[in-house]
Amino acid sequence: GINAEYMGVEKGEVSRVVVLGVDFMSENVRTLLNAAGHSTVPVYRVASNEIGCSLAEAASNPKYGEYLTRARQQPKSLHVIYINTSLPTKARSHATIPTITCTSSNVVNTILQAFAQVDGLHVWFGPDTYMGQNLYDLFTSICNTDDETVRELHPMHTCESIRNLLPRFHFFQDGKCVVHHMFRDDVVQECKRSYPDAHITAHFEVPGEMFALASEAKQRGLGVVGSTSQILNYILKKAKEAMDKGGPASLQFVLGTEVGMVTPIVKKVQQQLAGNQDVQVEIIFPVSCDAIAAQDDAALPVLPGAHGGEGCSPSGGCATCPYMKMNTLEGLIDLAQKLDTVPEATLAPLHPKISTETIGGQPAVEWASQTILNMRNFQKLGRLSDSLVEDIMTRHEKPAPVVSWPKAVDDW
Repeated sequence: GINAEYMGVEKGEVSRVVVLGVDFMSENVRTLLNAAGHSTVPVYRVASNEIGCSLAEAASNPKYGEYLTRARQQPKSLHVIYINTSLPTKARSHATIPTITCTSSNVVNTILQAFAQVDGLHVWFGPDTYMGQNLYDLFTSICNTDDETVRELHPMHTCESIRNLLPRFHFFQDGKCVVHHMFRDDVVQECKRSYPDAHITAHFEVPGEMFALASEAKQRGLGVVGSTSQILNYILKKAKEAMDKGGPASLQFVLGTEVGMVTPIVKKVQQQLAGNQDVQVEIIFPVSCDAIAAQDDAALPVLPGAHGGEGCSPSGGCATCPYMKMNTLEGLIDLAQKLDTVPEATLAPLHPKISTETIGGQPAVEWASQTILNMRNFQKLGRLSDSLVEDIMTRHEKPAPVVSWPKAVDDW
């Protein structure tokens, strides 16, 4: 992730960074390294074509600008933006309203800490509509528990404080990821019919039907909702508990996230179960069998990704991300062979695209960098920084810079 690349450079262990991801990921890495004084460390992509993202594109249009312009009119407002967005979007956002970047791992803690730290705060989350709705539903459901359960989620909150913040939590209504979009009601019903005793896992980005199923399973000790790392840790924890208990056991886990997670999870579980003949773990990916391809390998007989179409449904949604699949092993090998053998200028098409434009007289990249630094400060301090809190308290009193949102997909 971004932190790993940043720390490797800081320690002198990394002289180049290659990002196997969509364009906003390489943009984020480049910006973070620049902000830390490492502008001489090259960052590369492995495809010369643009690698987009349906969710990032949803935030690169006038609707998102209108959403944030409305938010700016409300004093004591904070925009919590999902990291899966482009640098231009982060720049425009922070120029409009105080903004902090979040990940699926820290989004709950970021939002609840902000509410606890700033009295009367309004939080505006985006652009992922499913994640926003799922967060709202999570906060709503926990109101029906007790203060002890709430404090497990965040130590500074109670049922009453969560109930009071709900009217001040807002989320964008028009942003979706094409991958997680396919985990809808038909998939949920299939899980209920075919796997009634399985553990249910769901990423924060899946539609509400799948998220609700996993949330209900979580209350019974048979599920988890959260990031991909939290899903993996849950599966490993349950497998270890079964091993420690001793005796035969058979565990099933329904995986409510992108099919690319199947392989790393299976391999991690295989490593954990090595030498244990009593515990059996089955990883279930509840979408069309067209979303996977068989291979002649007894240890891992199926692989994520179909031979054609990537398991995409004509009604919308893909089991694998068609954008991420633009990163190929051939592209990586080709780049590796060219490093130190061709002039750096010939690799320019593989460099992240960083804007030189300005907003309100300030480089747009600086506006964007601050949203990421706000998150890093939060991760370091466990709270919002004093400078961010001051910005929240005073921004609405200051003149707003002119921010231009593109008509369609971001054109920077």
